[in-house]
This record gives sequence, C-alpha cells and structure tokens, in this order.
Amino acid sequence: MAKHQFQTEVGQLLQLMTHSLYSNKEIFIRELVSNASDAIDKLNYLKLTDETIKAALPQDWAGQVNITFDEEDKSLTIIDNGIGMNEDDLIASIGTIAKSGTKSFVEAMTGDAKKDSNLIGQFGVGFYSVFMVASHVDVISKKAGEDTGYKWSSDGTGEFELAPCIKESSGTVIYIKLKDEEAEEFASKERIKNIVGKYSNHIAYPIFLSYKEEVTETLSEEDEKAGKEAKKTIEDRNEKINEATALWMQPKSKLKDEEYNAFYKSISHDSTDPMATIHTKAEGVNEYTTLFYIPAVAPMDMYRADYEPGVKLYVKRVFITDSEKELLPTYLRFVKGIIDSEDLPLNVSREILQENRVMANIKQASVKKVLNEIKKMSKDEEKYALFIEQYNRALKEGAYQDFTNKEALLELIRFKSSKAEKMTSLKAYKEAADSEQKAIYYIVGENENVLRNSPLLEAYKKNDIEVLILDDKEIDEIITPMYGAYQEWEFKDITSAEAPKVEQTEEEKKEVEEKFEDITKKIKEILGESVSDVRVTNRLSESPSCVVKDAGDAQMAQMAQMMKAMGQAMPDTAPILEINPDHEIVTKLNGLADDSLVSDVSWVLLDQAKLSEGMEITDAVAFAQRLNRITAKAL
Repeated sequence: MAKHQFQTEVGQLLQLMTHSLYSNKEIFIRELVSNASDAIDKLNYLKLTDETIKAALPQDWAGQVNITFDEEDKSLTIIDNGIGMNEDDLIASIGTIAKSGTKSFVEAMTGDAKKDSNLIGQFGVGFYSVFMVASHVDVISKKAGEDTGYKWSSDGTGEFELAPCIKESSGTVIYIKLKDEEAEEFASKERIKNIVGKYSNHIAYPIFLSYKEEVTETLSEEDEKAGKEAKKTIEDRNEKINEATALWMQPKSKLKDEEYNAFYKSISHDSTDPMATIHTKAEGVNEYTTLFYIPAVAPMDMYRADYEPGVKLYVKRVFITDSEKELLPTYLRFVKGIIDSEDLPLNVSREILQENRVMANIKQASVKKVLNEIKKMSKDEEKYALFIEQYNRALKEGAYQDFTNKEALLELIRFKSSKAEKMTSLKAYKEAADSEQKAIYYIVGENENVLRNSPLLEAYKKNDIEVLILDDKEIDEIITPMYGAYQEWEFKDITSAEAPKVEQTEEEKKEVEEKFEDITKKIKEILGESVSDVRVTNRLSESPSCVVKDAGDAQMAQMAQMMKAMGQAMPDTAPILEINPDHEIVTKLNGLADDSLVSDVSWVLLDQAKLSEGMEITDAVAFAQRLNRITAKAL
C-alpha cells in the first residue's frame, strides 16, 4: 500500500475528531448514510442517461444502503451500491481539502466544542466524524464504469494508505473498527435502527440492517410434555429500517415538524433545526414540488466565491444535480432544499437549465414563495431579529440584483438608525418622517459608533430628520446608491456634497459665502491637493468642520471597493472640506493675520474632520506638532 500524508487542515480536523468534538457521536451514521445516498443518486442518474454505465450495471440494479455490525469484532460496516470512487476521488474526497471546505472549517473554529461541532456538516467534512468512534477505518470503493477498485485505510492520525484492490461491483464499503467501550454501543441492532429512524428515515433508498439473531425452535405440546429442550440456531436477518420514500412527495398534512427537521438535517448536514420550512406542490401548466429550508445560522461559506449551493434538482424523483448555482438567485444561496420537476427532461444540461422556460417559471415562483415566507416571519419581531442577524446582507444584495422583487426585498431589509434603538424598516422610516420629507437619508462607513457621532449628522439631528446608519461599508457603499428609490423616495447619501442641508435662502447663502470667501480660498491654497474644494456649510451645528465627497465621487468610491475586492488599489479621492461659519474657530480664523497659525489651524480642521469620519490622516506626527503649537499659543 502506498502511504500518503493528510493535508495540514485535514490533520487538524482529524485531531479534533479523535478527541470527541461532537457531543452526540451518533451523528457519524447520519453523515455516512447521507454520503451513500448521494452516491446512489449520482449512479441512478447515469443509469438513465449514460448507455455505457447502463450496460455495465445489472438489469435489476436498484440503489440501496446496507448496514452490518459485529458485536464480537466490535465493528460496523456501511455499504452502498452507488457511483463509487477511484484513486483520484478518494484522495480528493477524504485525503485532501475538498473545495476548500476543510480549510474554511478549520479557519472558522472558535475553540468552543459545541459550536464547532455544528460546523462540520456545513463544510462537507462529515466523513471525518467517523473518527470520533473509530480506531481504524477502511474504505473499499470501485467507480462505476471502471475496472479497478481501491482500498483507503487510516487510523485518523497523520497519514492514510491507498492501494488497488479487487471489488466486483461499483459502490463503497466503509468498515469501521470501533475504538472504545463508549463507541461499542453502535454495534447494536436497536441503536442503529433508532439512529436511522431519527436522522435518515426519508432517505429515498432502502436502508437494510443485516444482523444475526438467535432463534429458539418452537416445540409442540407433546415435546414440551416430554421435556425436550428447544434447539437454538443463529439465523441471518436483513431488515429494511427506513421508509425509503421521498419526503417532499408526501402530503404536508401527513408530515410532522420532527420529520421535516430530520430531513433538513440529512440534506444540509446541519445539527440544528431550520428557521423556516417551505413545502409547495404546484399543479397546472408546470408540475413540480419544492421543499425549501432557511437555516437558523447562515452557511459559513456563504460569502466565499466557491460556496456550495444548497438546492438539489430532481426530475421525477431522479437526482440531477446539487452543484447548479442558478436554481435560485445567488442572494438566496443560504436556502437549502429540493426542487423536483415533472416536466424537465432527464438529460437536462446546465445550458438547458439556464434557458429552459419551465425552469425559469419554477425559479420565479420559488423566489416569491421564499420571500413570502420571510415576510410572514417578519410579523414575529423576535424571530425576525434572528433572521436579520444572519441574512440582512443577502437581502441587500437581492434588492440590488433582483429588479422584479426589489420593492418586496427593500421592505424586508432592516437598518440601523440615528433615532431608533432597534433596527428599523423603510416603511417605519417613512411613517415616522415629517410630511415635508421626500427622501431617505443615510450615512455609510465601517464603524457604527463613528457614524453615530459624525459631524455630518448634526443638522439632521437638529431638524429631527432620521438618518440610516449603514456600517457594512464593503457592501453598503456599492449597493445602496443602486437602490434608486423606495416608494418614490430617493436614497440620499449625507456624505455627498449634494445631500440636502438646512433650509437657507439664496441671499443668506450668498452673504455667508462672500463673508468667508477669502479664508476659504486661503485654506484651499494651504491644503492644496489634499482637498478637492473648501467651502462654507450650514450642515454643521457643533463641529467646526467636516469632510464630504462630491456627488460624482460616489461612482469612484464604488469602483474603489470593487478594485479592492479584486486585490487592486486605487488612489483615494480628495474630499471636500466644509467649514462651519458659526463656529468660534472659523470666525476667529477669518481675517487672522498670523499666516503660520492659519496654516496650522487649516490642517487641523482637515485632519480632525477626517478622524471624526473614521478616516486615516496623512501625517499623524505633523498633526500632533500643529496641535501642540496651537495649544501653546492659546495658553
């Protein structure tokens, strides 16, 4: 056998597994049975669409999972007749990082065993849970359509062995040597039946439990009277221990929450109950069934480019794909579940899926169902707060991407606010606004506390105008301007020079500008390219200065964010410096003859305005020196 080293992250994960990360170790059976079901799904599809594979299979082939146990050997074996794995598959699936899942899992570890155990299935690393109970594992597999089988062996430490072997049929055998007395409980008929009933009852293929049972001969009355002893024999049993029906095809009226939740856990590898379940059967022009779940906690790979889609596509109960990201819009990538169509062809390709009218109708209707469920959830303030905590950012993406459902999505998003302690909706924002207000004002940044104390809010607070606090700058700065309007109210960024200010007549405005014309010109000369302009403002009531961006800079800011996401830098746009003509510093600065002091104060006005907005200043040492000189003169 050739020896291979596990990749570093896999080694870390296995160390966690061997030290009993899970509190309920029984979950390993669910994970292995789920993997077996997926393997059968894939072969079942090929059997119907690939003539070569069809010819290689027995005519009476039907997918099934077999579980056997041996109390004396203290072992458990799980067998499937699915698609199987070759050498490359075995290395990729259980020897190295598969689709960055293991690495993401390790990066997400918190050190809290209970929390960390909930992450395992989310990253497709459920196979490794077997090492919570195993001292040694052998995986014997043969891929459909190939001649050679392979045996993978490991004790869950730093390496595994892999070698060719003889295996007649396709599929996978997992032999598990149980490692201690606590793990030996799984070599039990009743224990296995209980676990399968609990987690895997609605796996769509039969799960058989094979075991040996002692049978006592039934004696006739005469033999009993004669005192004969009944013979005891050991007989083989092969008992079907699950319903083996597609749960999503069952009538809703017959299904209990416990059954829905168990099925969710089997397809999502999550250990917690879902936040919501949406089961729909459509009849008419298009016939299809959908069963969707909203997880209680967002998938950990949700914001990774290589995220795993959560929806499986079936056609007439035949599995088609679980890797198609277009079955639902990308902003609903957190949704888990099933789409089963009666109308699509079995050999449907990815290209056909993207263009097929039937699929488009299913997708459109499914989106509405999910959004309606979220809207229904929003009536329960406590529950909806949990949803928003996990998925608010995804809804924001949707309002930007999905024009058809933009209004519905904008109603579902929640925002931090300058006035409300709790997060607020746009509907509540409009209802609380003054009758004269015709816009939705917002401020974007990275730090909520900095935003709440921004000088830019002063005029809005003074005039009792609510401002939305958007502190997820990475997405808010790009997406919010794209919303356009909500129920005819435009979104207005108060950090833009074009944002509405306190009411002022043209005469008053002109008078102030003329009075401070010389000092604004002088400050502009002093600051040079550090600012794009200097002007007086009436948006401030307490602070002497603030920095804003020109309306035309918004697109540049969005471009900068996108370039940053791609690892490329863009030069920062010089801000506009606005000064408060009513502030003592500015009034005293106007007409001051000390050029040295004017220069120091001009730079301090810019730097402190930047600091108030959470921006970096160009030269912290120079800022301190100027502040020291000003303080010394003041004393």
